[in-house]
Parts: sequence; C-alpha cells; structure tokens
Amino acid sequence: MKPIEVRSVELAKVIAKPNDKFPEPLRGEFAFVGRSNVGKSSLLNAIIGKRVAFVSKNPGKTRTINYYLINSKFYLVDLPGYGYARASKKDREEWRKVIERYFSERSWNMKALFALIDSRHELMDSDAQLLEWLEVLGISPVVVLTKIDKLSSSELNKQLKYFEQVLSGYKIRQIIPCSSVKKEGLDKIWNVIIEELSKE
Repeated sequence: MKPIEVRSVELAKVIAKPNDKFPEPLRGEFAFVGRSNVGKSSLLNAIIGKRVAFVSKNPGKTRTINYYLINSKFYLVDLPGYGYARASKKDREEWRKVIERYFSERSWNMKALFALIDSRHELMDSDAQLLEWLEVLGISPVVVLTKIDKLSSSELNKQLKYFEQVLSGYKIRQIIPCSSVKKEGLDKIWNVIIEELSKE
C-alpha cells in the first residue's frame, strides 16, 4: 500500500481545558495514546516526517490533546501520556479526565486508536488498565510496540512472542513492532490509516 505523502501539517487545535471545543471532524482522526516516555512524540514526528511534536527527556510533557491536521483532510491526535509515577495525584487525575473526555466526546470520529507500549518491558499495570478500559468502551486498538531498535534480534523475538501471548486476552486489531529511529513499522501504521480513509 502506497503511503500518504504528507504535503502539509499544522497544529490545528490544542484541547487544554474542559470547555475547549474540538475541531471540525473532516475525514476523521487517528489517536495515539501511551505511557509517559513510551516514545509517542518521536513516533508522531517519524510518521509525519517532520518535527512537530515536542520530544522531551522528562516524561509527562504532553498534558493536552494536540490535533495535527494532515493535508487539510484528517487529524493525527496526540493524547496525554499516562502512568508517570513522579506526577502528582492531581496531575494524574487531570490526565485521566482529559483522556476520558476525549473518548466520551470524540470516539465517534476516531477511525483508529494506536496504543503504544514499550517493547523492552513486560506489560505494565497501567497499560493493562488502559486495554481493559478500551474493551469496556468497545474500542479495539492497534498496539504499537515501540523502541524495538533497542533490542537485539533474539530479545525482540522473545518479546514479540511474549506480547502475542499476553495480548491475546484483549480485543486488539493487530500488533505493530516499531522503531522511530530506524523507521521500522511506520508503513504498517500508514496502512491502517490509508485503509480506514479508503472506507469512505
């Protein structure tokens, strides 16, 4: 499947407060969610091919819902990172409210949800909680296993087998191993986006 050429990208909308309005639906949106420091901003930059999302060594940098308008047609949506242990209870509660609002008010326009999980570790409690929550909401995410470039081929094979087994208990669409650094798996993410857009 030929990837979409990203001719234009702009930060079209930032949802920071409960009364901030969501943008026009256009041809739909593709959301990205994951733990703090899972590599979400790096992945978005790699997918788009430009540095649009802010990458920080300090986890929990994204605290807003950021709408990136692609080719004036559809959105890539960067949701706040969750599960950062050093964040205050109040901050964690705010993040939960923001994400809950997104799913309750915007899932009708969401063509696909990409749930990012760090390939180097076992499934964390917060990741499992997200997957369980999505199941309750009736959302089947695409699981993106990030940072596979940091694993040797034998470690990667072991982790892929582990995730295939542990994720078989959840309703997910597919698993995509990915590296923002080596640009691996980006074509598979684009394939999901193209497939969904072609359903119109």
